[in-house]
Amino acid sequence: MFNKNQPTIQQKNIETVIGPSVKLEGKFKGDGDLVVEGVLIGGLETKKNLKIGSNAIVQANIKADNAFVSGKVKGNINVRGKLDITNSAIIIGDIKAKILSIESGALIQGKITMPVHSINEHEKEGVAEKKDKDKE
Repeated sequence: MFNKNQPTIQQKNIETVIGPSVKLEGKFKGDGDLVVEGVLIGGLETKKNLKIGSNAIVQANIKADNAFVSGKVKGNINVRGKLDITNSAIIIGDIKAKILSIESGALIQGKITMPVHSINEHEKEGVAEKKDKDKE
């Protein structure tokens, strides 16, 4: 999706760009890739990928498939796939993601939740055996 060497979505995949001079207030909901370089206040939801640029300011709860955050976010972030947080990001809000990457220097204030697959019976037995040995 995104990486440090190529932090933008391919042009053909971008559906919407909120440019650096744009301030948008309200609930934004889309089906395609979205790039935010300006200010967005309200709500933000896309079924695809989201990139929040280093100068962007977002005050909204966010839902996306995958996301790349370099700017300032005040609100909860819920990502179904991977969330990349760069060293310039400032996030105030709870984060929920399946895969999470945080660069050194990023500032986060909130709770981080990552889904844990259920423990199968074999793993449960191993944990119980370890606890029994620890008691001895």
